[in-house]
Amino acid sequence: MISEYVRHAMHHARYEIIKDEEPYYGEIEGLQGVWATGKTLEECRDKLAEVLEGWILVRISRGLSIPPIDGIEIKVPKELKVA
Repeated sequence: MISEYVRHAMHHARYEIIKDEEPYYGEIEGLQGVWATGKTLEECRDKLAEVLEGWILVRISRGLSIPPIDGIEIKVPKELKVA
């Protein structure tokens, strides 16, 4: 479920070249705080996917909603059981 969400979200990524040591910048519109930079486009994409995975886990751990992408949803349980 999470990998499918990440795969679809990455199709919505937008990239641009900025004036920086890591000139490639990428973000996923609609997912606040999900952005990354890299020295190459491939590095930027890899970092962006990692940031997205972390963003999902943080939202799940805090009980925050995750917006659907392309009809893919990750439902956050109201109560998380901690073993």
